[in-house]
Amino acid sequence: MAKSAMSKLTRIWQNRKISNKTKKQLVQTLVFSIFLYGSESWTIRSMERKKIDAFEMWCWRRMLRIPWTARRTNVSILQQLNIKTRLSSICCQRVLRYFGHIARRQPDSLDKLMVLGKVEVKRPSGRRPTRWSDQVTNLTGLQVTAALRKAEDRTDWRKFTKIVTQTLDQSGHDLQE
Repeated sequence: MAKSAMSKLTRIWQNRKISNKTKKQLVQTLVFSIFLYGSESWTIRSMERKKIDAFEMWCWRRMLRIPWTARRTNVSILQQLNIKTRLSSICCQRVLRYFGHIARRQPDSLDKLMVLGKVEVKRPSGRRPTRWSDQVTNLTGLQVTAALRKAEDRTDWRKFTKIVTQTLDQSGHDLQE
């Protein structure tokens, strides 16, 4: 749906009277808001992260009218638009913020019980599926119970998620081609 929203705005991207700053705000408001709907509940693995980054770069290139044959790096486009936080990092930040919201709920809340609970079931053979709580553990570097305790203080958790997002953006993974 976000891709079709981006495609429907072709006349705006072709209009040279509209500044890149305004176009950038339109992409973030009209396209990325559609894309990010429900992203709090996603389990984002490295493959999905690459796809999110590819979609983001497709949007920026389309907005700037840069053909796919042009030899422009992603880093140069991000620097041209002065983008510091990638779309995939925003997704991860939303996951952590939602985790903090769940952590501050009442102990008998169904959401909190689902995050903390372990269901003993016989798993099929093969690789274990990545759970949403595993993603929180990978992003924060903390066990779920430790992250829950840390998230109980809202201001501390907000600062912590901001730091995690900044480290995701500064890592080489986000700025690769």
